Amino acid sequence: MRLLFVCTGNVCRSPVAERTARALLDATLGASAAAIGTASAGTRAVVGAPVHPLAATALVELGGESEGFSARQLTADDVRSSDLVLTMTRRHRDAVLLLAPGALRRTFTLAEAAALLSRVAPRPPGGHPRPSLVDALNAERALRTGTAREEDDIADPIGLDAAGHRATARRIQAAVEPLVEALCGWSDAPGATALDLAPLPAPPAALFRS
Repeated sequence: MRLLFVCTGNVCRSPVAERTARALLDATLGASAAAIGTASAGTRAVVGAPVHPLAATALVELGGESEGFSARQLTADDVRSSDLVLTMTRRHRDAVLLLAPGALRRTFTLAEAAALLSRVAPRPPGGHPRPSLVDALNAERALRTGTAREEDDIADPIGLDAAGHRATARRIQAAVEPLVEALCGWSDAPGATALDLAPLPAPPAALFRS
């Protein structure tokens, strides 16, 4: 399973989301967490840059690691090799879909996915087989009313002070936590994970952390 987080520069929001998810997955699943890869990229990345210092401080406060990070430019191959793409804003989601239009059903903003998770039934009624998490999220998205959803965006903290970066990181954490919970508990089968998808082509070397 491969998760891809996307923002603009890949130095604040998406690395915080990636590394927060990684820390939560490792803490929850232990050795089994290696089955879930996490990565991030930017639509206009500051290629090769580390996590922004203020974002790094906020990330460490949340229990994540900022060391060894290097910003990357988003590519169509990144999208195609990911099972679930989580962007920071609707504009980023649009940029992902320009690169890979076929990824619509598995591309959401992070806040959108968290909101949809609250609507997904823990068990389907009538004993029907449980869909994959992506299918469940996509079905719930089709039922949402309205189109302009500013709450689906997580604003860029660049230019803000430490408190602003901390607030953004906490909002990201609040969205990542239910996602990780769902990923870890979607199926009752031993060792099973949320995404019951056919194997995808191998991702670029060293892209996904596990």
